[in-house]
Amino acid sequence: MDRYSRLVAFLKVLLPLTALGLLSTLFLLSRSVDPSSTIPFGEAEITERLREGRITGPHYSGTTPGGDQITVTATSAKPGSLGSLAEADGLRAQIDFSGGGSLRLSAQTGTFDPENDIARFSGDVLIETATGYTLTTDALETRIKGLGARSDGPVEGDSPLGHLQAGQMELTSNNDTNNAHLLFKNGVKLVYDPKDTKDAP
Repeated sequence: MDRYSRLVAFLKVLLPLTALGLLSTLFLLSRSVDPSSTIPFGEAEITERLREGRITGPHYSGTTPGGDQITVTATSAKPGSLGSLAEADGLRAQIDFSGGGSLRLSAQTGTFDPENDIARFSGDVLIETATGYTLTTDALETRIKGLGARSDGPVEGDSPLGHLQAGQMELTSNNDTNNAHLLFKNGVKLVYDPKDTKDAP
């Protein structure tokens, strides 16, 4: 028997044995994994989620008539029942304006009223814009299908010109240009803070 024939005969024995060893290893490893340990919820929590119809990690995206892109996500959400509104925890939203720029919203909780085209952000609401505004308020009401928002009460935070306080903030859109505008009213206070003055000529 020449060298080639001996090699072929050797491989005919070695390869099946190798495959058998790999399969045995896979079966041994699969037995060491507890399937219940991969589920991040306890049995009681799963039962509660099924009873409430709670959804984990919901995601919504859409476009307003003016071409603005809206994306809304949450840690979890519960559909509304008869007489109650849909609720969400860990609410996040981003609006990319058709005219340029963007706005991000986040809050601990929120509710949705699709019939009246209203979403409410509640609890440590954070408002951030691409133009340099970082503001906080207790609650904010926004439209779901269009561009528009209004804080329930005072807002406070940083703006491109300095620290800003106002009794209320509104997000509006110009119907002719589709540009978004932030409107501050009811006692606006701005502490001017010029930046980079040391680099000025």
